[in-house]
Amino acid sequence: MAEIRPFRGLRFNCEKAGKIEQLVCPPYDIISEQQRQEYLKENENNIIRLELPKGEDPYTQAGKTLEQFLSNGILEQDEKESIYIYEEEFTVGGVTRSFKGCIVRVKLEEFSKGIVLPHEETLSKAKEDRFNLMKATDCNFSQIYSLFNDETHSITAQLDELSKDAPVSELTDNEGVTHRLWAVTDEKETESLCKKFADKKLYIADGHHRYETALNYRNYCRENGMADEGRDYVMMMLVDMEHPGLLVLPTHRIVRELEGFDADALLEKCAEYFDISNCQGTDSIEVVLSEEYAKGSKAFAFYCGGDSYKLMVLKDKTAVSSLLPGKSSSYCGLDVSVLHTLVLERIFGIDAENMAKQINLTYVKKSEDALDSVRNGSAQCAFILNPTRVEEIRDVAAAGEKMPQKSTYFYPKLITGLVMNKLS
Repeated sequence: MAEIRPFRGLRFNCEKAGKIEQLVCPPYDIISEQQRQEYLKENENNIIRLELPKGEDPYTQAGKTLEQFLSNGILEQDEKESIYIYEEEFTVGGVTRSFKGCIVRVKLEEFSKGIVLPHEETLSKAKEDRFNLMKATDCNFSQIYSLFNDETHSITAQLDELSKDAPVSELTDNEGVTHRLWAVTDEKETESLCKKFADKKLYIADGHHRYETALNYRNYCRENGMADEGRDYVMMMLVDMEHPGLLVLPTHRIVRELEGFDADALLEKCAEYFDISNCQGTDSIEVVLSEEYAKGSKAFAFYCGGDSYKLMVLKDKTAVSSLLPGKSSSYCGLDVSVLHTLVLERIFGIDAENMAKQINLTYVKKSEDALDSVRNGSAQCAFILNPTRVEEIRDVAAAGEKMPQKSTYFYPKLITGLVMNKLS
């Protein structure tokens, strides 16, 4: 099963580079150009120069910047191989929670082997970008986020024990999330942790395209006489999927520019599959959906404006299975599968290609943003969803299937720049 190893991480030398909170950044794919400029204005050594290079030849420039950072001592490689313990502490809905995992090297395995399992589709453009960056730098600047199943939770217990001392890095970002990093160098402890993963499967939570890119880069190096043991591995953050601090948030859907849109007519067709009730006060949406979530119902809030909305609760949980006979019960039971298959495709006429290209469908993280898009006229309607359960992610991946796009949103995102992995 999963083979993990400690590694000599690259980390910022803050005496030369500056304060750690000025050197890290969120995942590159959620950063605007304005934000990128702001990070560099605050500190020219920010990891964004490596993770999201710009210019006429951005990838070559990233390679040169990495060489410069190493030669100037901005980045230094740890002397001893380490397993890095990473914790995020955050507050959502007035409740403070945290989760902890370990950053390690994981041996690359094809998905067909069933050791590392995906759960969402990837975009080719993102994979091409990351491949070019890896060719130029031979480095992982950000970690893939994966989950594992550990019924005894002995791994988390060991990580908690090993992180009782002060962290080697700590910062609080602009969203109020606190990030902490510890480096475990004790060989007995690192060996013990590695052995505990020998019977584990890993489920990718975030970073599918980076994993596929790492596979492609490994194969490219082998084919071009550049094989190196380090390139057979990729940097990952591993978290117990039953960790009490783990949080998955929903991604909501808004419909726009759909020809012949008639909310009443569409709802009438939806009544074949759903019990539909009128609810007052949009501020009650999340509470009402949470109650349905606790009951195990498949439910959505449908909003077309004003201060009321429709609660849609699926009548027959086998309805999707009859339309997707080739899919597993785990896939057919997903809230997003129910919404996409029964409503968006079958009734609204928005097919899978349309969804992928976001012609009439847009994905929104915050429910209030989805509602506002209807209020300001930029969208015709919005569907507010419940989050996907972690066990659903596991079951779909274990069935060898991939969820519809934007099915999961793990919060908070892992920060980039605390530790990096030089491959060769």
